Amino acid sequence: MSSPSKNKPAQNKGFFAAMSSGFSMFSTAMRSSVNGLLGYENLEVISPDGGQEDAEEEARRGRWKQEERDSYWKMMQKYIGSDVTSMVTLPVIIFEPMTMLQKMAELMEYCHLLDLADKCEDPYLRMVYSASWAVSVYYAYQRTWKPFNPILGETYEMVNHNGITFISEQVSHHPPMSAGHAENEHFTYDVTSKLKTKFLGNSVDVYPVGRTRVTLKRDGVVLDLVPPPTKVNNLIFGRTWVDSPGEMIMTNLTTGDKVVLHFQECGWFGAGRYEVDGYVFNAAEEPKMLMTGKWNESMSYQPCDKDGEPLPGTELKELWRVAAVPENDRYQYTYFAHKINSFETAPKNVLASDSRLRPDRYALEMNDMSKAGAEKSSLEERQRAEKRNRESKGDKFTPRWFDATEEVTATPWGDLEIYQYNGKYVQHRAAVDHSDGIDVEDVRTKEFNPWQYSD
Repeated sequence: MSSPSKNKPAQNKGFFAAMSSGFSMFSTAMRSSVNGLLGYENLEVISPDGGQEDAEEEARRGRWKQEERDSYWKMMQKYIGSDVTSMVTLPVIIFEPMTMLQKMAELMEYCHLLDLADKCEDPYLRMVYSASWAVSVYYAYQRTWKPFNPILGETYEMVNHNGITFISEQVSHHPPMSAGHAENEHFTYDVTSKLKTKFLGNSVDVYPVGRTRVTLKRDGVVLDLVPPPTKVNNLIFGRTWVDSPGEMIMTNLTTGDKVVLHFQECGWFGAGRYEVDGYVFNAAEEPKMLMTGKWNESMSYQPCDKDGEPLPGTELKELWRVAAVPENDRYQYTYFAHKINSFETAPKNVLASDSRLRPDRYALEMNDMSKAGAEKSSLEERQRAEKRNRESKGDKFTPRWFDATEEVTATPWGDLEIYQYNGKYVQHRAAVDHSDGIDVEDVRTKEFNPWQYSD
């Protein structure tokens, strides 16, 4: 990553000042990013319409055969313009062996950045660390495989990463909603997520309807995160690829400081792809730190003046870089993603509702497509049967680890009902971990059971 202060062309002098001239002008100015002005290197050629060569490459990767594409296209045409989050039964060939609950946990890979934010004395550098943490997960989000939709009552737990206790649960089926909580000695993380999609034919827009809050424990600072939407391109025809153009906004609800980062939209020949640029603003909307990088590579920062120009005597410093990843991995998993999926990392006497235990997920991991498809259909049918049973009895589903609240919050993509972590999971885990009277089970033989009723 080149430093804007050292390598910026002379004709571009004042670029940062132009970007920060007004908060309302931020979005427009940001479209000419630091990296864009420096020139494009090592670009991937992207054709928005796809092509025959892309289709053949996808077939070699085991995704689609031409006859499958044609058949799927005929089925999906009627859904153009619709939200397809849970209304369409999708073939397992487009799935990865992971659920949305596990994918939520991927945000914890670089959670040490939140530890550093909590320890940081400088309020603006604290925001740099926190925003870089939020950017870091996009490397994992560029995978084009679809995660499984969780079954109602399904959970995922992780207790073996950086001192974190993490629990997520599927709290609603229609609409599909998940809630998650993570905590260590430095921060708590709480999220309610209700993804919304719009199928556009050969692409799908994904709107992150949700609320993400991080509390840094030392000073009690509360951070609110609004991520940009995501677009999955060439969904059926051509080589599938993911982009997340738009603004990411992280607000310090305690002080009023704010980070605004612009994720560049990928242009022809890959121009601008992955680039992220922005500023940390104080409560008076004055820039204090500039941030620049690529969401699939690294993020750097530099103190700046009120015009957004780098301060004399300072230099661009890198504070996050993506970790090494396995080569030629079938699903483009990171080492951390493999850790999330592994039975070896399951806590003692893992909950029977845990995503690792799903038979369709495991069959797909073992590359048994036929069994994965059959198991997926079986789970979905049992979930429908549970719904009929629940309605006939007049029962309601009650999440185990999260409570519904009366709070409804507005998001850029619609209103969201908030679920709150009830604190019971940490009590459950402590009881299990400190009990000598409970036999340790073989997680590989444990039956997946998120069900409300026994039959």
